[in-house]
Amino acid sequence: MLVIAERINATRKRIGQAFAARDAALIQEEARRQAQAGADYIDVNAALAPDQERDLMAWAVETVRAVTDKPVAVDTASPEAARAGLERLPRGSAFLNSISGERQRLEAMLPLAAEFQTRLVALAMDDSGMPDSCEARWQAVDTILAATDKAGVPRDRVYIDPLVRPVATNPEQAAQCLRMIREIPERAGGAGTIVGLSNISYGLPQRRHLNRTFLALAAGAGLSAAIIDPTEPDMMATLLAAACLTGQDDYCMNYITAQRQGRL
Repeated sequence: MLVIAERINATRKRIGQAFAARDAALIQEEARRQAQAGADYIDVNAALAPDQERDLMAWAVETVRAVTDKPVAVDTASPEAARAGLERLPRGSAFLNSISGERQRLEAMLPLAAEFQTRLVALAMDDSGMPDSCEARWQAVDTILAATDKAGVPRDRVYIDPLVRPVATNPEQAAQCLRMIREIPERAGGAGTIVGLSNISYGLPQRRHLNRTFLALAAGAGLSAAIIDPTEPDMMATLLAAACLTGQDDYCMNYITAQRQGRL
């Protein structure tokens, strides 16, 4: 399972302050810690203010790239900020987070995915709003896949996000997401699956317990990738154990290596 590390996000107070101050040392320390914890990609969200996002994205991507060779996920709804980040990364290396079935967003962002040959987070929603059912999610997914096919983006570079919603206010949505994760490999013809994990626990105490348990359930359903905080206690241990138990870790070698390295 691919791990996209979520901590460099300007909407978090401490990170937002670092962006405002151009505090490269703090951003770089976050990148290092997440890479050392086992992240495959370092997510960069520079949405501090609309009029600054393009320049901050360019600065943040360069800042992260200076201290780690982990590839970057460019996380933005702004085409201008997305281009600024992607232009500073090796073609074919990045994740673009994200597109959706919303017409304007699809038209603005999909050409960038094709141009820069990115992997792509595709949110299962469209202009009708946040979906409540699997059927509504599939309507959006079908729209997205028709567009990515037309743009020449291979299915195996598209990762569908079924949109995890807080279980505190939408208790039925966890089951809907797990159902989508199971259905996508067959119905979406080679596309992967991804979740923004921490959304599941929003508004509840001791969120780490819910996050880890939902990660294990999603892994059992066949999840391909997760946007998580890899430094959260026991998060990576849960992921590694789930990989063993779902046959994604041949002879449990990744699990054993993590133990030898003191990461469990």
